[in-house]
Amino acid sequence: MLDFILRNCTLPDGRRGLDIGVAGGRIRAIEPALEAAAGRIEDAGGLLVSPPFVDAHFHMDSTLSYGQPRVNASGTLLEGIALWGELKPLLTQEALVARALAYCDWAVARGLLAIRTHVDVCDPRLLAVEALLHVRERVRPYLDLQLVAFPQDGVLRSPGALDNLKRALDMGVDVVGGIPHFERTQAEGALSVRLLCELGAERGLRVDMHCDESDDPLSRHIETLAFETQRLGLAGRVAGSHLTSMHSMDNDYVSKLLSLIREAGVAAIANPLINITLQGRHDTYPKRRGMTRVPELLAAGIPVAFGHDCVMDPWYALGSADMLEVAHMGLHVAQMTGQEAMRACFEAVTTTPARILGLDDTGLDVGRRADFVLLQARDPVEAIRLRAARLKVWRAGRLLAETPPAVAALHLPGRPGSVDFLAD
Repeated sequence: MLDFILRNCTLPDGRRGLDIGVAGGRIRAIEPALEAAAGRIEDAGGLLVSPPFVDAHFHMDSTLSYGQPRVNASGTLLEGIALWGELKPLLTQEALVARALAYCDWAVARGLLAIRTHVDVCDPRLLAVEALLHVRERVRPYLDLQLVAFPQDGVLRSPGALDNLKRALDMGVDVVGGIPHFERTQAEGALSVRLLCELGAERGLRVDMHCDESDDPLSRHIETLAFETQRLGLAGRVAGSHLTSMHSMDNDYVSKLLSLIREAGVAAIANPLINITLQGRHDTYPKRRGMTRVPELLAAGIPVAFGHDCVMDPWYALGSADMLEVAHMGLHVAQMTGQEAMRACFEAVTTTPARILGLDDTGLDVGRRADFVLLQARDPVEAIRLRAARLKVWRAGRLLAETPPAVAALHLPGRPGSVDFLAD
């Protein structure tokens, strides 16, 4: 006896006409014409059923704070960092919790059920850490929230940041973070990578560095991150986020660098919406796109995920927790318009970030937790094209959210009807 059967599903790998059987919060069967009794049966109508969306890189401590205490007039990265520094003394736990919970509601409605968020530890009060630890427990029944101890102002550059970071880990933060390109010198940046990777190895934790978020082709801390990952045996537990300087590096050096990253087992996380917005600000024309070399990383066998990074905060005035919008931008910026490339962009917001975050219980496989999303689309490319409505979102087989189909009523002379934008 199953609790639930979702019939006539299309899966992201192209299989069609499959039924998904759920019992005890887990997927018990994926097969055509599933013959089993069930307490509830629904019909997917041949539409796409996807694993939940996963955001591999976000800043929940600053989300929904846009305009506080003022607007980022230049729209630049450095003014955003300065503005966040102005806001930190004004933060309260109550406001942090309220904004984070509101964002998690947005996320669930969009089928986004796992988020890795960086949490600034340069405030000695660790208000944001305490707030997001509380939020992590509040949302645990319906959303996986993974916290990164992030020294926004530099772990060596900011007084007391290293001690604060260790305190945050002691409090239960999951991942070691860093920002080597924001340290005072290249040498101190490299030293910060070594210290933080050693800390991750010592504590058995994952590491995720803001790395080379710059247009400077000589910002090469990803090379050090790859070296330390290999030296310390951290393969599969380390990610380099942003890596935008790679966009400006010469091809000869990148050909070596890609091999080093792959051999070390380091993953890459690009943030298309924010990379295309913040990078290239010192250029006139031609103006660099700024996002890291996603097609080349993938071709080298390096896992690449996309992150939303910011939503309505000091760095970015837009956003709505929609990872299909992120994939849509990533596809365009990286010129990934072949069929397989577009599908890779869909994977960059679903299965690939799940692997990078170590979410071993997610995915459309028998025995996994029954987390999935019914999309108003019939394949991943169409889902990206339409930023498809998330018709229903399930966690452990329980319905969390539903959205009406996007259908426009037409009132055309002689041609009344409706349109839902699905291709024939």
